[in-house]
Amino acid sequence: MVNDEHVPALEPDDLGRLFVERLNAGDLEGLVALYEPDAVFAFPPGEQQVGREAIRAALGLILAARPQLAPGVPARALVQGDLALTSTRLESGAVTAEVARRQADGTWRWVLDQPAVA
Repeated sequence: MVNDEHVPALEPDDLGRLFVERLNAGDLEGLVALYEPDAVFAFPPGEQQVGREAIRAALGLILAARPQLAPGVPARALVQGDLALTSTRLESGAVTAEVARRQADGTWRWVLDQPAVA
């Protein structure tokens, strides 16, 4: 179950910032709350995790290493109606790519997440 006490993304551009904050805080449920119930998370590289339970397991493995992620440089979201493309250039030079969807309450969640495109 997703914890509703987490601040939601009010704009698609909020998602990347919230991801970094929650990852650095070790907040697994807060991370999972950023995804739709049937979202796809491309991690580990070459694999896809579908749905919140699979995403929770993958993110749990990431958090077990206690990483600290630098914010990177986000590109402004490209929005068309209820869909948005978000991306961030990481310190490593890799680029993330995500598709977000506006929820019925006006908040945003990721539907597709490719954490490292290049």
